[in-house]
Amino acid sequence: MKRILPFIPIVVIVALGLLFAGYGLHHDPQVQPNALIGKPLPTASLPPLDGGQPIRISGALNGPGLVNVFGSWCAPCAVEGPQLMKLKQNGVQIVGVSWMDRPENTHAFLGKTGNPFALVLVGNDATAIDFGITGAPETFIVDAKGMVVGKRVGGITDVDVATLTKQIKAMKP
Repeated sequence: MKRILPFIPIVVIVALGLLFAGYGLHHDPQVQPNALIGKPLPTASLPPLDGGQPIRISGALNGPGLVNVFGSWCAPCAVEGPQLMKLKQNGVQIVGVSWMDRPENTHAFLGKTGNPFALVLVGNDATAIDFGITGAPETFIVDAKGMVVGKRVGGITDVDVATLTKQIKAMKP
């Protein structure tokens, strides 16, 4: 038994190495969870940034539009601000969900970057679970019936502005 003991740590390290290598070789890091696509928006109610009674996320949009999850602490969220403003100017309705943020920081952020949102709701940990959020920003494309038809992970680009405007306008009755 004493001859085997010194080799146990080596065997454990080799086994862990094989386990991690096997996972790494078969796991695509580019895969993004799209659990909500083809399903209705979550029905949770969130408080509006400006106060008042909680509003159901699923009832926040009036027709097709976007739900954008953002935070004042998120650098890509600040970068995508001008593109979201362009979407607003193009008639795209956007509901913002401030995630992992304090209301005063969200107000300051929107004051600095502009407010493209028809409504801003204050998200919480359950919001991340309900939406399957992996980080901010994330944008959900929602049809007129409240069904999630697409998801963008990361900041909205100028190319996305044209694509999303066309997609949302095509869904309007």
